[in-house]
Amino acid sequence: MNALSAASLVPGTTGAHDRTITLTAFLAFVGLSLLLCVVAGPEADETDDFYVGNRSLSPLQNALALAGDYISAATLLGTCGLVALAGYDGIASAVSGCLAVGGFLLLARPLRNAGRYTLGDILALRSPGNASRIAAAAATLAFCVPFLVVQLAGAGRATALLLGMADLGAQQVCTVFIGVVMICFAVLGGMKGTSLVQIVKVAVVLATMAVLAVVVLGHYHWSAGALLDAAAEGSGRPGGYFQAGQAMGSSLTGRLDFLGLQLSVVLGGACMPHIVMRINTVTDGAAARRVTRHAVTVIAVYSLLVVVAGLGAAGVVGGGTIRAADSNGQTALMLLAGVLEGDTSGLGGSVLFTAAACAVFVTVLAVVSGITLAAAAALAHDVHTHVVRRGVLSGDQEIRTARWASGAVGGLGVVLAVAVQGRDLQSLIHLSLTAAGAAVLPACLYTLFWSRYNRTGLLWTVHGGLLCTFALYLSSAAFSGTPTSLLPSLDVHWIALQSTGLIAIPAGFVLGWAGTVLGRRGNPAAPEADPVAWRERVVLGAGAQ
Repeated sequence: MNALSAASLVPGTTGAHDRTITLTAFLAFVGLSLLLCVVAGPEADETDDFYVGNRSLSPLQNALALAGDYISAATLLGTCGLVALAGYDGIASAVSGCLAVGGFLLLARPLRNAGRYTLGDILALRSPGNASRIAAAAATLAFCVPFLVVQLAGAGRATALLLGMADLGAQQVCTVFIGVVMICFAVLGGMKGTSLVQIVKVAVVLATMAVLAVVVLGHYHWSAGALLDAAAEGSGRPGGYFQAGQAMGSSLTGRLDFLGLQLSVVLGGACMPHIVMRINTVTDGAAARRVTRHAVTVIAVYSLLVVVAGLGAAGVVGGGTIRAADSNGQTALMLLAGVLEGDTSGLGGSVLFTAAACAVFVTVLAVVSGITLAAAAALAHDVHTHVVRRGVLSGDQEIRTARWASGAVGGLGVVLAVAVQGRDLQSLIHLSLTAAGAAVLPACLYTLFWSRYNRTGLLWTVHGGLLCTFALYLSSAAFSGTPTSLLPSLDVHWIALQSTGLIAIPAGFVLGWAGTVLGRRGNPAAPEADPVAWRERVVLGAGAQ
């Protein structure tokens, strides 16, 4: 991202007074969020309390928290910018996000019926033992760490710009600050504390985006046609704005790239490890399905608001201005909020801009806290408790381990985010989603619905899917060889694709099938593999924890 001065973002180039208001609101928001997380945190060091909040949240609260897990900075800033710059492709990405939640709707009930706390609890039902727990932890970390790095680095950059400091050092300091706050959220709040922060986040984001959408529509006199025409004209590509191929090109490679990206978003987003953990906070499978159905509605409304904001950014701000600030369009939402201050007669100063900035901040903070908690649970519950200690560990000892693991995962995320600050990190989001689609989704589907699935098939699915994902990424143009690569000065790529989900995700499914067929003789069925008993548990929920 090119350096962008705060004066170009904050309305009113005088800057000092606006930055004071923004800083005050920002710090107040941080303090209140942390206070809420601590107050709502676990009252005792019990695994049920720390991992799933004693399943005490209401269905509405769970639905909002689940929707909050799907609302990340990638969808808020990235999709808005993509709509502004690429029109049709951005709208397609917003639709893909909705389809991901819809895909999870199909899995919510059996996942809850089979699950307890983590992904490892589900996989261990088919293949009891250390290998399945280690595989689950590997898949969880492979998804969480790259996603965490992107969110932290993006939050540090946005916060620095928000406070009027655009240089790299200031961004790194802000990344460290946000990382420390995030670790506090995960360590002190547990699942219940982070859930309530997610609920607040959803309320803030929806309210802010609704106001922006209303102001955008009012700017064009409530004419959808005028908004669409202005967006096409302002984008700089009026002839092709509503045609496919603007984001990654209209060549065969570009179209395959875009298809692979959408496949990763839909299939990877349908079974992310922290979402699998989240659904265990509801009481049973039937409630999980109801909660997910409500979350689909929330995400659909949110996606519509993001599309309106993206179209407004193209029409009001202009594609040239957005590209000058950031070639990926990540600043489109903030630029739109700044420009629209003149249209908000009831909102003076930098209120709208500050509200948008706080929405972005709480979005990142809530998401990274949930991801950190999921990674820490995998290390504490799956690896330390079941692999290292053979299941002989008291609840308070496991929670102490989980708190230390939260600090370790968060610290690793902060170090890596600071190290790659200033680089184009979009490919790491694609990497995380592809890892989930190639390893987690096939493992869950086979575990839940294929009675012959065995230990060899599980290990081939997870480890083989992850190996394919990372090997393809390191060999692709997303990693090296182009100006938008993670390492643009290095060129070791031999795959022209930016997104390799089109190859890696089918490979994960094929490996799971092949491993099961080839390893059937040496893998006796687990007790839970009886088709009748398994159907009673997974489909009907009999005996679910």
